Amino acid sequence: MTKTPFTKPSPWADMAPQLVDVAMGRKPADLVVKSGKWVNVYSGEIIPDTDIAIVGGRFAYCGPDASHCIGPDTKVVAAKGKYFVPGLCDAHMHVESGMVTVTEFCRAVIPHGTTSMFIDPHEIANVLGIDGVRLMHDEAMAMPINVHVQMPSCVPSAPGLENAAATLGPQDIAEAMTWPNIIGLGEVMDFPGVAANTTRMTGEVAATMNANKTVGGHYASPVLDNNFHGYVAGGPADDHEGTRKEDAMARVRQGMRAMLRLGSAWYDVEAQVKATTEDGLDPRNFILCTDDSHSGTLVNDGHMNRVVRHAIECGVKPVTAIQMATLNTAQHFGLERELGSIAPGRLADFLIVDDLEQLTIDEVYGRGMKLADRSGIAIDLPSYDYPETAKNTVNMKADVSAGQFDIVAPSDVSSAKVRVIGMVENQAPTKALEADLPVSNGLVVGHMENDICQIALVERHRATGGITNGFVSGFGYNIPCAMASTVAHDSHHMIVVGTSKEDMALAANRLREVGGGVCLFSKGKEKAMVEMPIAGLMSDEPSNIVAAKADKLVAAMRDCGCSLNNAYMQHSLLALVVIPELRISDIGLVDVRTFEKVDLFVEKKK
Repeated sequence: MTKTPFTKPSPWADMAPQLVDVAMGRKPADLVVKSGKWVNVYSGEIIPDTDIAIVGGRFAYCGPDASHCIGPDTKVVAAKGKYFVPGLCDAHMHVESGMVTVTEFCRAVIPHGTTSMFIDPHEIANVLGIDGVRLMHDEAMAMPINVHVQMPSCVPSAPGLENAAATLGPQDIAEAMTWPNIIGLGEVMDFPGVAANTTRMTGEVAATMNANKTVGGHYASPVLDNNFHGYVAGGPADDHEGTRKEDAMARVRQGMRAMLRLGSAWYDVEAQVKATTEDGLDPRNFILCTDDSHSGTLVNDGHMNRVVRHAIECGVKPVTAIQMATLNTAQHFGLERELGSIAPGRLADFLIVDDLEQLTIDEVYGRGMKLADRSGIAIDLPSYDYPETAKNTVNMKADVSAGQFDIVAPSDVSSAKVRVIGMVENQAPTKALEADLPVSNGLVVGHMENDICQIALVERHRATGGITNGFVSGFGYNIPCAMASTVAHDSHHMIVVGTSKEDMALAANRLREVGGGVCLFSKGKEKAMVEMPIAGLMSDEPSNIVAAKADKLVAAMRDCGCSLNNAYMQHSLLALVVIPELRISDIGLVDVRTFEKVDLFVEKKK
């Protein structure tokens, strides 16, 4: 492998004379790739027998014969009739969900054809504030691919319903808009705040729009009433929270981009893309993204290539699916003249693909440099060291005991009616369920046979010693066990789910010991562990090692009876108090349909 500094090419305006000279044959190209099928996302056609010529990291010529661009030092590659595909773009994602740093995320996804990412680091922002965002922003700028950063908008995501370790406001947003790699405002999750014109939301959106940058959306309610219309009027330009065809249609009709996501646990493309394949809506305003993908998915299954393949399987024409993952994204963020296509002047980010529908990638190029081939990454990508200030963030008052997970019945009864968080497989929303649970020695206990176990949120930012207890259904655990995680969107306290309070205590204390991550205990023994010392969110190990540990975690969950697809991702969202219906936070249970705290116990009707 060749070690190369990853400098971004000079601006098109500065390079234009050089590009013209190469296109005219007056000067030689650095690289010419001959005889490929050009997937042209502008015209929507596939053009055979095409050559492309590159100089200084940008496309100079795309046409039938680039022989005039070849000089004695020009590298010539034969495509042999394979497809030229623009480098893939992930329009909305959180690096932290991959359990790894930006560097290791790039190492995992480059061989899958991803050359541009639009990341929202609001996970680290909730733990380390604006300093954490700056760390990821600076790391992103050192990458060999385009990693643009959206400034987190909602820290905390739901003021009054949770307490994060940090708080960001309009002044922080205005400052970040001056940073060189900030592309816009991250998903505005406080949709009630936008509809109500709160000072925080109006100020943050205005700071972004005044900087002529894109406002990311997040409208999680299925109710498309005046709150939805008010939200759109407030400025968000896209939304990835739709799960139904009518969600995508409503957003596009209002001038938004509908972002359709396929992450590790979110399968929202199939239902929504029918708006184009069945109802004929213009696909130009539909964009593909992943949102959240853990390291096991990235290493084993793919990234945006996986999403494009899935869209094609759902009936989208291959060129259209590629447009949704390239040009549409670039246009949305105002970067059409920079990326998202194979055309003169743009960054030379492209793939050589054997089978278009399966998107089998032979080679990946970024900025005119070969980054990966079928054997994996082809460049030396040095690790990126985070400072000690980003570590040791699990600030618990003390070790917890099993007794702190006791749930005392409200009165001397044999059973109690309680609220239960209901998992929905492959979707981010939950259900607000109710169940009658047995009471033993004055304590309400879970019901393993009916798939109801305990959940607890352990405060880990200010050492308050606070613990919120409740119940959750859907994991399918059928033996004594517990899983704990300091990845708990969005405030990232510690979530512990289990059928054994003893195992719950062991798991929680183990994460306190290692500085964060996710672990699973069963019958008093540690079965799996992924250490995440950076903010309790990211590992400092290589992506392939983290993926192997994540695979072991999935296997351990399965051994405990959990067959839920990508259950770790579901686990990590149980405290996300901006997506309906029922969640848990450090202040208690939250009904996200009404944005109100509710009691664990349901008053029985007389």
